[in-house]
Amino acid sequence: MLDIKLIRENPDKVKAGLIAKEVDCTKEIDRILALDTLRREAIFATENLKAEQNKVTKQIPELKKAGADTTAVFAEMNKLKESIKENDTKLREIEEEYKTLMLSLPNLPDEDLKPGGKENNEPIRYYGEPHKFDFEPKNHVDLCTGLGLIDYARGAKLSGSGFWVYRGLGARLEWALLNYFIDTHIADGYELVLVPHMLGYEAGLTAGQFPKFEEDVYWLQSSEDSQRRFMLPTAETALVSLHRDEILTEAELPRKYISYTPCFRREAGSYRADERGMVRGHQFNKVEMVQYTKPEDSDAAFEELVGKAEALVKGLGFHFRTVKLAAGDCSASMARTYDIEIHIPSMNGYKEVSSVSNARDYQARRGNIRFKRNEGGKTEYVHTLNGSGLATSRILPAVVEQNQRKDGSIVVPEVLRKYLGGIEIIGK
Repeated sequence: MLDIKLIRENPDKVKAGLIAKEVDCTKEIDRILALDTLRREAIFATENLKAEQNKVTKQIPELKKAGADTTAVFAEMNKLKESIKENDTKLREIEEEYKTLMLSLPNLPDEDLKPGGKENNEPIRYYGEPHKFDFEPKNHVDLCTGLGLIDYARGAKLSGSGFWVYRGLGARLEWALLNYFIDTHIADGYELVLVPHMLGYEAGLTAGQFPKFEEDVYWLQSSEDSQRRFMLPTAETALVSLHRDEILTEAELPRKYISYTPCFRREAGSYRADERGMVRGHQFNKVEMVQYTKPEDSDAAFEELVGKAEALVKGLGFHFRTVKLAAGDCSASMARTYDIEIHIPSMNGYKEVSSVSNARDYQARRGNIRFKRNEGGKTEYVHTLNGSGLATSRILPAVVEQNQRKDGSIVVPEVLRKYLGGIEIIGK
């Protein structure tokens, strides 16, 4: 949620920032400012009415003691009560519309981002060189099927298109990747948290996915439970709500968390021809990184998260690039995002395997997550950041394709071998 003080003082700046994000919220902002004025006027009027009510209330015992007629005073009291009731009703209506509009506004992009969409994304660095083969390489679908690593047919039989089954060494390779990610993060001082896979509405609201993107998740509701829950689309949705409605101490920051979860997402539209297999799906595994920081530390935390994602990809021996997203390609909740994109040979291009983002205080305002300064005791909103560290549904295809040999076998990256009992080659 944006700061109403910023909207009041710099409405044109806010409008311009959101237009750079390819979202024109001019009408919404103008309406928010009008509602903000009405809201403050209604609060002021109600406070005056209540003050008058208290004043009149104090007169009644004195009038009764003096034997005076209190009919007029009680009539005035009833009139004040009715006016207060009407004002309270009006205020609730104003605040309901005000809150809905405030929650609908995306986050402002950082000022150094290029305006516009993905056409203005900017690769800022490259690592390594694309893998070259002296034979005709196969795509990951054929390799995984031929080696019995992934069973696409039975995955579709169980759940429909967009699902698959890991089998044998394929399941072990997937688990090896997850263990590699988790072990690396724990060594870097992150706390491993295993969160529920079903979340309540407030978690989606805090993360900034609701109310606008409510239909992008899978909803669950049993006949015995009136609470509406959804399957988490990413562990970030849970992790950024861990401290919802809490006030942390300055000494408790930064908080650094990781979580492994399957992720559940609705995939809109049809797949591209080069996005077969497990590159896009309704369920995939991911290890997510989240930090809570002080505002002055969030830029350094962002660079740390980017560096961690890059290090994981380097450890697997991939050629990749780091891309600074334009304002319009950042998600609604984020002020800044860098994508780590690896080269997958069969796709003749790059695919994102990690997004690292800084939400600034946007999620903290929605979730009322604050901290108290040691000096002066001032309470401020924290900054929240997140990054994939990493998702496996594109990492595993890249491992298979980039490490294939002419005979159809696969060389296991060195960092994964200890999780596979020392296996170096996966063959038929």
